[in-house]
Amino acid sequence: MAAKPIISPLVKATLPEGLYKSVDSSLRKSLPVGLYKAIRLLGKEIMLYRLHRAGVKRAKAYAGKSSLKFNIGCGANRKEGWVNIDLSPGAELSLDMRERIPLPDGSATIIYSEHFFHYLDYPDDVNHFLLECYRLLEPDGIFRVGVPDTRWPLLEYAGLGDGRWLRACKTEFYRPDWCKTPLDHVNYHFRAETEHRYAYDFETIENALAEAGFVEIDQSEFDPAIDTQNRKLGTLYVNARKPASD
Repeated sequence: MAAKPIISPLVKATLPEGLYKSVDSSLRKSLPVGLYKAIRLLGKEIMLYRLHRAGVKRAKAYAGKSSLKFNIGCGANRKEGWVNIDLSPGAELSLDMRERIPLPDGSATIIYSEHFFHYLDYPDDVNHFLLECYRLLEPDGIFRVGVPDTRWPLLEYAGLGDGRWLRACKTEFYRPDWCKTPLDHVNYHFRAETEHRYAYDFETIENALAEAGFVEIDQSEFDPAIDTQNRKLGTLYVNARKPASD
């Protein structure tokens, strides 16, 4: 295990970690499994709504502004000079990307999203998010997205790889202790204990971007000027552009 697990941008809460674990443990012990899971999900959605509602109020400060740069689902990887957006305390805007983004049409020159996109349900939430990003971008604006590359683990599992992905699962990527077999690692890549909602290769993400209206959709190399160094291994980066005129 190389690092602590990365919490989904849609799961971060406002409770201190110790208190959250204590409450969660108490509920788990006292409730039937199904009811515990339902209450846990409801509690999460209530916290997300509170964060989003606060973010909507703060977003009013950006009314009438243009040439902005949005870093969506930033987590701890905030960028100076950007509007960092995430459902966690500390981001400039805490917004739920499943909802309408309360920012002006054509206000962004670039929208960047690294290791967030796959936390959205496909196709509805994904299509909604991409259409919102398209709306926010100015003509010729750039959308850059980075997601876990699913082609790599599938080739590895099929015996067509060189073993690097499985080695990385044990040394570079976070994996829980229960990941023992190659298929355990593949399942965690797809699901991450239910946090990952969809998996992507270039063709799949290209299709989603094209349906939203983007053009010049290209797979991109890791760019140290904008991308996060510890995401370099195993990330599929894709650039797309909003046309100069619809």
